Formats: sequence, C-alpha cells, structure tokens
Amino acid sequence: MPTARAFWVREPGAGEIRPVTLPVPGPDEVLVRTRFSGVSRGTETLVFSGRVPASQYAVMRAPFQEGDFPGPVKYGYLNVGQLDDGRFVFCLYPHQSAYVVPVSAVHVLPDGVPPTRAVLAGTVETAVNALWDATPRVGDRVTVVGAGAVGCCVARLVAGLPGVHVQLVDVDTARETVAGALGVEFATPETADRRRDLVIHASATSEGLQCALDLLAPEGTVVELSWYGDRPVGIGLGGAFHSGRLTIRSSQVGTVAHPRRTFAERMALALELLRDPAFDALIAGESRFDDLPDVFAAGNLPALCHLITYGGE
Repeated sequence: MPTARAFWVREPGAGEIRPVTLPVPGPDEVLVRTRFSGVSRGTETLVFSGRVPASQYAVMRAPFQEGDFPGPVKYGYLNVGQLDDGRFVFCLYPHQSAYVVPVSAVHVLPDGVPPTRAVLAGTVETAVNALWDATPRVGDRVTVVGAGAVGCCVARLVAGLPGVHVQLVDVDTARETVAGALGVEFATPETADRRRDLVIHASATSEGLQCALDLLAPEGTVVELSWYGDRPVGIGLGGAFHSGRLTIRSSQVGTVAHPRRTFAERMALALELLRDPAFDALIAGESRFDDLPDVFAAGNLPALCHLITYGGE
C-alpha cells in the first residue's frame, strides 16, 4: 500500500507529522502527490490554537478534515499537487504529501496559472464570494480594511470594475508595497478616505470593524469577512450608525453567494482569475513541509499566504 505523511494538530498549540497509509485509487478516484500547500493564517491559526468555538465545530469542518476540534485534527484547504499524467491540480485538502480523492474533488489548473500561485485558489474563491455578497456598482467608492491575503484578493478583483475607486487600508504601512503591486491605493486608518459607498472588512479585529463603519457614507454597507473564532468583538453602534442607516452584512465562503453558480463553478472562476500575475505578491515566504509543526508553533506567520514545499515526495 502506498504511504504518505500528514500534518496534524495534536492538541492546541502543538502539531506533528504523522504517517498515512493510502488506499488504492478506485475507478472514480485519483492519487495526488502534493507539490505545494498554503497556510491560511487567519483560520488555521485559530484551529492550531484551539480557538474554534464548540458551536462552530460542524460548520468549520474542512472538506477532507480528519479528527475533531480542538484536536487531534488534520486541517487545511490550500493544496496543489500532481497527477500521474503530470497535470497539476488544486484540491481543498489538508497539508499531506499525497492523498487519494474523488476525481470531482480536484480542479486542473488552467494554462498560465503556475502551481505556486494556484495555492491562492481557495483565497481568491473567498474573495469572489465576498464580491457576490457585496455587489459593488460601477463608480462606487470602495474601501477594503485589512491587507491580509483575503483583503488583498478582494481589492485586486474589485479594482477591475469600471470607475471604481479602491483604497486598501491597514495599520501596517509595509503593506503599501503589496498594494502597489496589486494596483490599488493604500492608506492607514488615519489617512483613509471617508464617505465610502462600500467597505469590505477583513482585518479580524474590533478596531478594523470600527474603522470600516467610520468610513461609510450614509446608507453605506460594511461586508464582514473576518472570522473571530471565540474572541468577543466590541464596536460602537452609537454616533452615525442609526442616523446614517448603516448596514453590516456577513459573508462566508461555506455558502455560494450567487443563485446560479455551483461550488465547482465558483472554484473554476477563481482559478481562471489566477492567470493574473499580480497575485504573486501575496505569496509571503516559504517553508518545508517537515518544518510545519515548528512554523505553526513559532506563531509568526505572515498575514499573506505562506507557501509550504514538498519536494519530490
């Protein structure tokens, strides 16, 4: 029987690499040998630290998760591997050196999408879903608060709409370089433009959500992409919240926010959008698969996507 190795969260704050015995692929299954995976800092850090609320255990399960929260659990969903015929595929699979899944679970990379950039497919898919929820209009003044991987993907996509003025807002001024690579304007909370028609929030902080509300024009909407785990969120709903008739709307990738699209169609769109080389700016550093337990334990993952390499396993 073929074997592989997988990263598991043994218990909150501790991870390990475990051996895996793989089944022989059936007639409608494929063997995928992982070449790269990506660490989604926000959600995976909460999983690693055991901060998934018990009420969300079922909702937060990844497609091929094994084990249960808070641990032991095998979790992750940004995986690019290779089939026996040489084609590269994306799959919503955890960090594992090889795996067997149904053919329907893998998505062949389009021409012009390199495997390293393709690890962002799940992140771009989240951004696509957010814009379906947000429904920005031609000529809107749009701000994205939080220049992490999801916020940056949203900013890049919405900037392609005709007449839209986009600002990417973050407390970290070093993100101005990334914003420039994405072709969008950067601002700090203090310098950000106000009276915005739409603000998309992705900083996962109470301060960021408050900033998003403060930037809105009357009748404006904040679309909330952040997931806070078990952390309480405090914001001020006095001031202009009621008099300005402001709206906070949630967006979550677990539901397709388009009445005429399927999960597979949404993923196919995300992969097509990754033909854009500007997304390469969102790959922030890389580590070997063997080092993944230490990478998580160190707790200093970048807010962008961290690439995990597997060599020739």
